[in-house]
Amino acid sequence: MKTPPTASVKNPDTLALYVHWPFCVSKCPYCDFNSHVRAAVDQQAWRAALLADLAHEASLLPGRTLGSIFFGGGTPSLMPPETVAAIIDAAAGHWSMAPDIEITLEANPSSVEAARFADLAAAGVNRASLGLQSLDDEALRLLGRAHGVAEGLAAVGVAQRAFARVSIDLIYARPGQSPAAWEAELGAALALGTEHLSLYQLTIEPGTRFATEAAAGRLTIPDGDAAADLFEQTRAMTRAAGRPAYETSNHAAPGAESRHNLTYWRYGDYAGIGPGAHGRRGGLATVRHKKPENWLGAVERNGHGTQAEDPLPLHDRATEALVMGLRLAEGVDLTRVATLAGGIAPIDHAAVARLSAQGLMARSGDRLLVTEAGALLLDAILTEVVTDPT
Repeated sequence: MKTPPTASVKNPDTLALYVHWPFCVSKCPYCDFNSHVRAAVDQQAWRAALLADLAHEASLLPGRTLGSIFFGGGTPSLMPPETVAAIIDAAAGHWSMAPDIEITLEANPSSVEAARFADLAAAGVNRASLGLQSLDDEALRLLGRAHGVAEGLAAVGVAQRAFARVSIDLIYARPGQSPAAWEAELGAALALGTEHLSLYQLTIEPGTRFATEAAAGRLTIPDGDAAADLFEQTRAMTRAAGRPAYETSNHAAPGAESRHNLTYWRYGDYAGIGPGAHGRRGGLATVRHKKPENWLGAVERNGHGTQAEDPLPLHDRATEALVMGLRLAEGVDLTRVATLAGGIAPIDHAAVARLSAQGLMARSGDRLLVTEAGALLLDAILTEVVTDPT
């Protein structure tokens, strides 16, 4: 499948829009996202509120070109297609749209939601991100997923027919998962031919049901060494399949990277609307009210769901750009980081030199990156390299 170019994400004036739909049919035991189960949702009220929140952000970001829209959640494939269409049409009225705009919607791979894919494509969605999470039925039950493997694979087929671009999510380093089992599962996923894969190691997040299970000794995930082996195995297999890692957990065919997420990682501006959505707007950090009812009430009172809008100090902006950019295989432009910092990039150059000598980092001109050998140690590298003026 021919994929569109990614040049637009490198335009510093290109804006990304994130739309949060917070509702799910059920809460997965590993999930710490802002997702909620509700018996009923007033679809007309939610559509009106999202459009109002969008109009508010657009009024503060005039004259921009929109490069991507991302419907995240929650489970955005539960949104009525007419709501998705209304938001896309409104965004097109507020901003000019890049000719190759990427419009992504996250979806569960159930037969019920797959039945909506054609209508979502007609609404303007051109990229689907499917939460397969596993190609093993027992693992899907452990992860609290409502679909089975056969249903998930069928949904991938429907998505590939409906959308120009398709990504799939998988979770690995699960309890008891062996390298051989993951090799077979990842191999089957790569054989599906999707242009993009998001491959995440299972982590125990505070406040989740898995955290309770782990604390009680009923759930054990692979230790650090075993997880590292699976990480390296993942990198090798995706690279061999022509889907190399372009970010810590994201893999794509050349040109098929997620443009929306690249805006985050390259530290561009993005508007966030809907419950709990974050944004970065001209040096301001924005956040919406998190609880759905609180956000809805705020929109009704104020015309928008903003809870906080805070100026980011120069050092914080530069630090965020470093932390995000060093997740990318392409690395980060230190000249731009220095500009964000007001003159000097917050980097420990002695640490960079030491880590480069160890083959964990590399520098080419003004571009700094973490090497393939260093990717596994990214968190430790960031701790050493990024400086804190306090």
